[in-house]
Amino acid sequence: MQRDSFYDNARVGLIFLVVFGHLLQPYTNLSTGTQTLYTWIYTFHMPAFILVSGFFARGSSEPNYIKNLIKKLLLPYIIFQIIYTGYYFLIGKPNYQNDLFDPQWSLWFLLSLFSWHLLLILFKKMPTYLSITIAVAIGLLVGYINDIGSAYSLSRTFAFFPFFLVGYFLTKEQLAVLKKPIFRTFSIIIMVTIAVFIYIVPDFNSGWLLASKSYSHLGLPTTGAFARSLVYFTSSLMVMSFFSLVPSRKFSFTYIGERTLYIYLLHGFFIQFIRETDLLNITHTFHLIGLVLLSFALLYVLSQRITVALFEPIIELKFKPKKAKPN
Repeated sequence: MQRDSFYDNARVGLIFLVVFGHLLQPYTNLSTGTQTLYTWIYTFHMPAFILVSGFFARGSSEPNYIKNLIKKLLLPYIIFQIIYTGYYFLIGKPNYQNDLFDPQWSLWFLLSLFSWHLLLILFKKMPTYLSITIAVAIGLLVGYINDIGSAYSLSRTFAFFPFFLVGYFLTKEQLAVLKKPIFRTFSIIIMVTIAVFIYIVPDFNSGWLLASKSYSHLGLPTTGAFARSLVYFTSSLMVMSFFSLVPSRKFSFTYIGERTLYIYLLHGFFIQFIRETDLLNITHTFHLIGLVLLSFALLYVLSQRITVALFEPIIELKFKPKKAKPN
């Protein structure tokens, strides 16, 4: 199947924001501008990533669908959950999770992605608008369950599922509409306006964008559904704006879009080491340029063929047979 540069470019941009956002997180208190940038990134980068995942979610009618999901998502999750648990212990990270199904840090995405594919088996049988409406309703109501949280990635699974479902039902033609010049102009206006709003209201709790806690934990036990509705609306506008600005032509870096899973799973080893050792001395907003350059460096290193070859056996569970020696 021939790859589409548009989607690979989108993946490159999103995985860069994932890495940069994780590098930036410890320094959000540096200034209002830093906090604004961090929050602005989180309004759309994971919803957009999830939407792309839903767009390519096919084959749910195949007989080995669940078996393939276990091999592609669940087993790598278990492997990396164990690896990260040991790694966190070695670097002295406090309060690390030792429960197999309480995901370590960014591993929630694999567990949720597995669950979204399973939910898709049921939801794809419904009419599009009904399916999405039910998913949104569940995403809003689930926040009222006080005990819901990071365990089994349940909170994020249900809160972000509407974006996965929209991606599944979305067509290339519908997405192409966003590429019209008028939509691109509006996209810039929307993204700038939301950035200004975040700057004006710097006390916004970014936990609403992470979707990993119940409404009571976020301080709105009664009106939480209304707050999440606003988050859904804002994230939807930002996601559409992002895709409107993604270029369609192939670049020298477009290939990175094929290897985002490797970057996603492996960059945490660097991020957590940097955090635990205070390796970076970020004391001025100008230093953020260094974080941008470091993010690009991680993308480059973790997307190289040698990296893929080394980690393919534990990420994709592919083992290349040894070539027989010539007689």
